[in-house]
Amino acid sequence: MPLKKDPKGGATNKDGSISTMYCSYCYENGEFLQPDITAEEMKDFVKNKLKEMGFPGFLAGFFSKNIPKLERWKNSN
Repeated sequence: MPLKKDPKGGATNKDGSISTMYCSYCYENGEFLQPDITAEEMKDFVKNKLKEMGFPGFLAGFFSKNIPKLERWKNSN
């Protein structure tokens, strides 16, 4: 999610500073809230959430397609 849309302005790092990399729904106190979620699982979650919010399926797919390229999963296969 765009950090400017995050209600908390971003997640928190271990030192309490705001993370410029991750949102507050995924990351807190320097740790992922769902450490074992795969990129594909997150992609499905985001697609479904966007559809619940009224986005058409093709847009939900478009907005979630780059999740596997995010820093968190960049080196995962």
